[in-house]
Formats: sequence, C-alpha cells, structure tokens
Amino acid sequence: MAKGSIPSVFIDGEAGTTGLQIVERLQGRRDVQLRSLPPEQRKDPEAKRALFSEVDVVILCLPDAAAKEAAALAAGLGSQAPRLLDASTAHRVNPDWIYGVPELASDQPAKIAAAARVANPGCYPTGGILLLRPLVDAGLLPKDYPVTVNAVSGYSGGGKAMIADFEGGGAPSFELYGLGLEHKHLAELQHYTGLTRRPIFVPSVADFRQGMLVSVPLHLDLLNGSPAPEALEAALAEHYAGAEYVRVLPTAGEAKIEPEALNDTNLIELRVYGNAARGQAVLVARLDNLGKGASGAAVQNLELMLGLTAAQGLEKAA
Repeated sequence: MAKGSIPSVFIDGEAGTTGLQIVERLQGRRDVQLRSLPPEQRKDPEAKRALFSEVDVVILCLPDAAAKEAAALAAGLGSQAPRLLDASTAHRVNPDWIYGVPELASDQPAKIAAAARVANPGCYPTGGILLLRPLVDAGLLPKDYPVTVNAVSGYSGGGKAMIADFEGGGAPSFELYGLGLEHKHLAELQHYTGLTRRPIFVPSVADFRQGMLVSVPLHLDLLNGSPAPEALEAALAEHYAGAEYVRVLPTAGEAKIEPEALNDTNLIELRVYGNAARGQAVLVARLDNLGKGASGAAVQNLELMLGLTAAQGLEKAA
C-alpha cells in the first residue's frame, strides 16, 4: 500500500554511479515521486530515519556495510518501514530477501512484487545465471559440472576510483582481476544457478565505459545426453519465451561479438556459439553493466514492487 497517491522513492547513495543512473531513468516519470536529502544530511542517521518513514521504497546504492546499516535502520521503523531494494552485494543470498532477477523462474516476478526486501543482482551474475539456470533446470547441465565463467566489463562498473583511473589515462587498456578466486559475486552465481560445484569466475575490465560480455565454455560430451548446440539454444529460448528484456538469438555464423551494442538499454542477449563436430560450445551473454546489470534492473524491480509499467520508450531499444 503506497503512503501517498503517487509512490515515493528515496535513493540512498544517489551520488554514486548506480544511483545517478537510476535517477536518470526515473526522472520525468509521473508515476513515481523521487525524494532526496541535501548533501550535508546524506550521512545523518536521524535525517535518513525521518525520510525512510515517509517514503514507500528506499533503493540502497551503498557499500555493503552501509547497506546493512540502512537495512537495520529501516527494520527499526516497524510499521513505518519502507520497502527496500538493495543494489549492493550485502543481501543477495540472504533467505530473508528476494533475489531481483524476474526472469529466474515463472513465479519470480510475483515474489518480487510482494516482497518487502529485494536484492538487486550483480552485473556479472546476471549474465551467468540467465545463461546457466535454464540448462540446469532442463537437466542438460549437470549440477556438478566444472563451470568456468569468463567476463569483461566496461570500467564504469568499478566505481568512481576506477572511472577516474581509466578516464585519466592511469589504467591499463585491459586487465584480469579477482584472480584470488574469491570474487564477491561468486556466492550468488553459484546459488541461483543451482550448481553444487563452485564455479571458477574470471572477471576482467577493459578501456570502454560501459557494456559487458559474459561467456561460459562447455564440453558437450560432459553434458547430460551430449546435446547439440541447437538443443542448448532451444532450452534457453523456451525458458525466456515472452520475457520482455531477454532475447535468445541465433549466431547465424557469426564468429565474434562486441560488448557495447546494448548500452543504455535494459536488454540482455543470449547466444550459443557451437561446434558440433568438435563437441564444444560457448554460451555468451551481452548486456549493459549499468543497465540490466545494475540501474536498469533496479528500475525493472521497482516497477514490479510498485505495480507500475515501464514509461513509453524507457529501457527499450529502438
């Protein structure tokens, strides 16, 4: 139940990369009222507590520790507590929060719509989960398959410091990172794919602002029934039939793909590149790390939580 005739939203952390993008996507809409705090009050617990009690939804665009503090502050408001949508990593595998990937399962949109607390997904896991979960559910990919997920993102996903390094010429043109194999996205990647064996995840960042490719190599003879690449594509297409923002596309003989084609949209494209004669395939997801990977996903979840529809043209490609 909304607290006012027009649902009100406060973005806690609106000055960060994700927060700014959410503001941009919500500005101009007549079905949402954005609330804010003056810059000097943004870290004032009492000012936050007062505003939390007045709004319908708070979107947390904060570091993990601060997001947990904000969630505790909201919980302390009792019946005046707002609903929460957390863009941090803090609550993504917490059973008390609903995972904000509407395409995860047929009942996921309803769960998000009814939830008091929704955890927005990570950019990398969004690609990996949407590629792998349907194949696990279809029985094609064994849950103990030794999955490797490789991914490259634009530098905007790294926050203000990384953006400054790249745009100031102080960063390399490309680098692997997370090579201690403890990246914070691994927990949700494993949990929501349904894999029992911990995946190997190798992220990287390159000298372009936004855009992302997530790829998963597979040996077809290690899959259940040794399926052809076309069977993997068909399983993905069946799972996402009717999904507004997920497109399963044929490769049509393409042998390369670039990461920036979906920038400024909430779309994600899934492809299966296969060589049946060699018994190999590579699953590839393309998305905007700031769109379906962050702020676009947040707006999609917010619309579900508030029973809204996307504004005309919002988050959609031409």
